[in-house]
Amino acid sequence: MLDYLKQALSLEDFRKRLVYTLFMLAIYRLGSHIPLPGVDTSALEEFFKSFQGTIFYLYDIFSGGNLARMTLFALGVMPYISASIMMQLLTVSIPELQRLAKEEGDYGRYKINQYTRYLTILVAFVQSMGVALWLQGQASPKGTPIVPEGGPLFVVTTVVTLVASTMFLVWVGDRITEKGIGNGMSILIFAGIVAGFPNAVIRMYQMLSSGDITPFKVLGAIIFVIGVVVFTVFIQEAERRIPIQYPRRQVGRQEVVGGSTYLPIKINPAGVIPIIFAQSLLIIPSTVLGFIKHPIAQALHDAFNPASFLYNFLYVLFIIFFTYFYTAVLINPAEVADNLRRAGAFVPGIRPGQDTQRLLEGIINRLAFVGSIFLSVVATVPVFVSIWLKVPFYFGGTTALIVVGVALDTINKIEASLLQRKYTHYRRRVR
Repeated sequence: MLDYLKQALSLEDFRKRLVYTLFMLAIYRLGSHIPLPGVDTSALEEFFKSFQGTIFYLYDIFSGGNLARMTLFALGVMPYISASIMMQLLTVSIPELQRLAKEEGDYGRYKINQYTRYLTILVAFVQSMGVALWLQGQASPKGTPIVPEGGPLFVVTTVVTLVASTMFLVWVGDRITEKGIGNGMSILIFAGIVAGFPNAVIRMYQMLSSGDITPFKVLGAIIFVIGVVVFTVFIQEAERRIPIQYPRRQVGRQEVVGGSTYLPIKINPAGVIPIIFAQSLLIIPSTVLGFIKHPIAQALHDAFNPASFLYNFLYVLFIIFFTYFYTAVLINPAEVADNLRRAGAFVPGIRPGQDTQRLLEGIINRLAFVGSIFLSVVATVPVFVSIWLKVPFYFGGTTALIVVGVALDTINKIEASLLQRKYTHYRRRVR
């Protein structure tokens, strides 16, 4: 890894891309410290301390802490992520969008990307409107209003600011993808999550100095984080390779020799999406019940605590369900089998068509089961470990998968870029 990084830094083009990416991230972090106009930041800070374990806390993770501070980038790129997921589901269910994605090539991808942008504006508008109206009626535990002077002007200003900031971040993400390193949207989410790590380390050091946490627990937390990273890397990189055989065929007067290759399928093709869906569904009842001042509502709110048995039992069930569901959306065995048949390829010992489809369905279902167990373990175990060790941070589930996934994707792209450059240089020398 260090050798690859050293080789990459020796290339002028890579250095320019790296500087460009860091410049864009600096702009992102700058906007993350500019509060929305009309918001009392001190009252807001006190108010959000009581919102851990709610949907706002989940959303705040993806916004890099911007929601809790109510900055210009309070919504982050989550409206775009939500719109992208919606478009994936709509593309599967609407024939016209399906035709655009499969048959129209670059134009089809451009149109779907354009529709995603329009949907992002709509999602950002709805979310920013909800944030503006909700903030006006909230106060800190001391009774200080979060918005001292509300009204239509505050709502309009907040909506325009948040929607414009979200679309600016989408533009920043596109520029990083085009002129920087890695996938821009993923890099922005990664940067937001990683930005909170130094504060967590400082808090842990302060707790260690004051005696609130023992050196044994600090060592245990470090070992656990390393274990989560190693386990996540192993599963995320693992894949099932299905052997594929191409027969000899005649192209004009020339006979093309057949060959063998493989069809790679990730053990966890659904990625982090099942955890996000499951958390959203379970945290919404807890968030709503938290606003209802009634003994029954409070009892139900406590039952949906992230450390409770009921919450984690339902959490695992939802993760398993959404893993199968989203894997089915991403990988269509009938379509894959049909594409192989059209290309003249086949799985050795298996007839093309229905038999190949059944084979793929069986393999994908088994991989989805393994992936759902992996996601369930990564999502639930860190919660109990962090409570047991009493560490001042949480590293697991969505956080671990996003950080590790983005890091692996960026490293793979750097390696691919280096290999392509070496191949181009070799071809020039041969000529």
